Amino acid sequence: MENKIKNILTTVIHPAQKGDIVSLGMVKNIKVTDDEVMIIVQLSRVKDPFAKKMKREIEAAILRVFPQYNEKINVIVKEAEAKVHPKLEVLMPETNKIKKIVAVSSCKGGVGKSTITAMTAMALSKKGYKVGIIDTDIYGPSMPKMFDLEGFKPMAVEVGDRQLMVPAESMGIKIMSIGFFINPTDALVWRGPMATNALKQLINQTKWDSLDYLLIDLPPGTGDVHLTVLGELKVNGAIIVSTPQSIAIADVVRGIEMFNKEGIKVPILGLVENMAWFTPADAPEKKYYLFGKDGCKNLAEERDLALLSQIPLVIEEGEKTDRGALSFDNAILNECYNDIAQTIIDKI
Repeated sequence: MENKIKNILTTVIHPAQKGDIVSLGMVKNIKVTDDEVMIIVQLSRVKDPFAKKMKREIEAAILRVFPQYNEKINVIVKEAEAKVHPKLEVLMPETNKIKKIVAVSSCKGGVGKSTITAMTAMALSKKGYKVGIIDTDIYGPSMPKMFDLEGFKPMAVEVGDRQLMVPAESMGIKIMSIGFFINPTDALVWRGPMATNALKQLINQTKWDSLDYLLIDLPPGTGDVHLTVLGELKVNGAIIVSTPQSIAIADVVRGIEMFNKEGIKVPILGLVENMAWFTPADAPEKKYYLFGKDGCKNLAEERDLALLSQIPLVIEEGEKTDRGALSFDNAILNECYNDIAQTIIDKI
């Protein structure tokens, strides 16, 4: 009877690996008794997105031939366990292959930092550079949605005696995010050490290959994640993003102080004022300062920092971001992001 079940399982194909689960060596045990048909399947990928689908297809395949086993089928699908090298910290990191690293910080949430990170990366890529993004916002990763990569699960590959994760690639940009390892609706309730350990793995176990620029999308604030990133990576420069309103500017000051701290000392390339004004499509000559006027510009002058760009609020472009349809269709925004990209090229 076990052989008959095994033959049935040759009709079950793994969508990503393009082979049946028997020939792929995934079927580890088949046991048939009067009370139950038990099948143990071992998948070869960590967090395989097809695990539930495979279980349903195995059950359906058996019931098509043996309908009498309805409610007697026990399919156990095991996912591969992640292998973490015990001496990861002392091995040569993949980040040594990255020429320049830029942190994009906001300190205040909701100011459009992730959008600016993504669009600046695209601007650099369009200039012919090899670019990557690492989304370090452990609790609210944005890059999977922005680049229409929700559901992507990184493959693991062996490089020497290490196991590395292959980043996603979209629009010519390599992207790694904690969002690739969790469901979009999951709430991560992690204490500081758990978050920082996950982040260290994300940084040190990603197979970046050779990059000209890696942009770090930092989370809001100035906490453990920031210290971990700045400790693990040699950051060549930082860009600080804010809206013009005074409550956001107050947080920018804290961000400036963080990058200037002894032991961190990351050069600040400049400030970006996002949502600087709103211009309606039917009145292009008008500017409405919804969040105040020139907040970042004034701060840049006070702190003797460069104002890299004042980016207007464009509703249509925000909607594209929500749909994962980033583009350079808007000429004004195109110029803004190219200015930021050119500053990165010129200053570091």
